[in-house]
Order: sequence, then structure tokens, then C-alpha cells
Amino acid sequence: MKKLNLLALLLLTLTLSSCKIGRFIVYNFADINDHKKFPSRTISRGDSAFHFAVATEGHYPKKIDYREQSHDFDTFLAEHESVAFMIIRNDSIKYENYFRGYDQSSVVPSFSMAKSVTSILIGCALEDGLIGSVDDPITKYIPELSKNGFNEVTIEHLLQMTSGLKFNEGYYNPFGEIATFYYGINLRKVIKKLKLKDTPGNKFEYVSGNSQLLGLVLERALANKTVSQYLEEKIWRPLGMEYDTSWSLDRKKKGLEKTFCCLNAVARDYAKIGRLYLHEGNWNGKQIVPTNWVKVSTKIDTTAGSSWHYQYQWWLPTKNGDFMAQGILGQYIYVNPDKNLVIVRLGRKVADVNWAKVFTAIAEGY
Repeated sequence: MKKLNLLALLLLTLTLSSCKIGRFIVYNFADINDHKKFPSRTISRGDSAFHFAVATEGHYPKKIDYREQSHDFDTFLAEHESVAFMIIRNDSIKYENYFRGYDQSSVVPSFSMAKSVTSILIGCALEDGLIGSVDDPITKYIPELSKNGFNEVTIEHLLQMTSGLKFNEGYYNPFGEIATFYYGINLRKVIKKLKLKDTPGNKFEYVSGNSQLLGLVLERALANKTVSQYLEEKIWRPLGMEYDTSWSLDRKKKGLEKTFCCLNAVARDYAKIGRLYLHEGNWNGKQIVPTNWVKVSTKIDTTAGSSWHYQYQWWLPTKNGDFMAQGILGQYIYVNPDKNLVIVRLGRKVADVNWAKVFTAIAEGY
């Protein structure tokens, strides 16, 4: 009887896992091990790797002042659910530490940091002539959305989160759009059903549906190449990433990359994405991403409903020129051009910490 019950439970789990509600029940909420749960495409590193110099005498915080208390820096990171933390200044690693059994080779999901990477690829596709302009209506690439009233929604509206998209971002609702996008098995079909609730260019609202629409625009523009292959060609190999990576898909066969969330990489390779944008898209003398794209992606702009603190899928924590990619469990790539500084924090949870304030406090120390 026990064997029959165990078999029945196993069959139920396998059945549930094959659909969106099943995945939601089995996996429940976004987790640091999610890269192991979904199908994915491999993105290969190049033949040679770029390695940051390691400072022999690291200048990094021994203490961190947070909420009017002074904390030992290592202890603060460990106690607040971090698994990796790096400080890179002037292209040298000033601090690098791992926690909870993680190390340099540990893969951690990006979650919404993938949005910033998607934006990078949109900039590359514009430079390559695969996309005409950010002013293009998205129906030029996704014509099936015309019947849903998307003719006035442009690529820039998606980049700025001003599309007016009707989208429930609540992860705890198994019937909401974000759960459907995260756990669903046919994103192209779901995208066809999207609706608008507001006039495009009217106001900012952060919803992941915009970033997934950018992913489908990119896939259509690439035609005979996957988003993962394009990332490998334009970024992963040229930047000399140390490890292969992957991008999670909605389904194994002919899957679509979940461009709103699910790139999976190690801390040092995430740091290289920060270094690329720190140097305005230039990598050791070669222009990988157009300089103007980096500048427009990270400058303050409040026109056409956009918010000063969010530009082209990048967050702006202050008005002082710094910017960052950010993921739901406290994954960050923070860049401060004035300080020639890149910080990477990866974690199991945000852990009730305003990490942007921690990063800016670290930057002020240089």
C-alpha cells in the first residue's frame, strides 16, 4: 500500500509539473535553485577568459553602518542571506566572498537582472540593423497583438515600463500573469492574450510582461537565431566569461527564453556585465555595445510618463549617475562610473536590507 501511495504521489507530481498550476504548487515561489528546475539553453563561453586583477591590498569596508548601527562587514553579509559579494574598483577585485557553501563556480539565477541583459541585446540588435528603431510599434514584430490594441505601443514603451500593459506582478497569485509567465509552458500563446489597461506613454508601472514582450520582439527580429545564441555571440564570448551559462525556457521543445527573469550565471561573470557598462559598452578597446545606447539606457528621463529612477530596464538608485540591475531575491549588479566601481551581490533573499543604500555607502568610502 505504501508503495502504491508513493507511486501515486510521484505520478501526481510529474503531471502537475507539466503545467503552470502544477509548477506553482510544486515549486511555490521563486527560489535560488530555480535554474535547476526549468528547461534551458546553454550559452557557451569563449576560448579564452578575462580575469579581473586581484588587489594585493584590498581597500574595502571592514565595517558597515546600517540603520544607525555598525556591523562587521562579513558578518552583516552572512547574516542577511548573501551567497556572493564582490567589490571591483579600477578593474581590480577589492573584495570577494561567498557564503552558505557557495563559491566562484556557483551558478545563481539572475531573476530580474535578466531584464537589463535583454536591454543590452536590444541595443545590439538596433546596431546590427535587426531592429529599426525604439520608436517602432511592437506590432511590427508581433503582429498578432494588433487585434488587442497594441498598435501604439513602441519598443521604447516596453523599455521604459510605460506601455500601459495590464499585468498582475504578484508572485503569490497562481492565476496572475507573472505566475503564468514564470511557471507556464507556452509563453507565445499567453502573450497573444495580453491586454492594455492604460494609454501607452502615460505612466510608469514596473511589470515583467514588458520585458518578456521585448524578448519576443528580439526573437522575431533575430529570425534564425535564438536569444541565447545572440547573447553568446554578442556578449558571452566577447567578454571572456569564465563559465558557460544558461537561460531558462518556458518549455524544452522550441522554448522561448524567459527574458524577464531567468539568466543563470556566476558572480564574476555578472560583474563583467557591470564592467561593460562601466566603460560605456567598450571592452578592452572593442565597442561591444553602442556608447549612446549605454548612455540613454542609464540617464535620467521623465518624459512620456517615464520615471527618473528606471531607464531602459536599468534601475537608478540616485541622481548621481550610478545605476544597477536588480533581481527579486536581492541579486544586484551595481555600477558607479564616478568611482570606477562595480558591486555584485547575490542572495537567497533580500533579507529586509536596502541594498542600494549599502552600495552607495560603500561607494562613498572610495
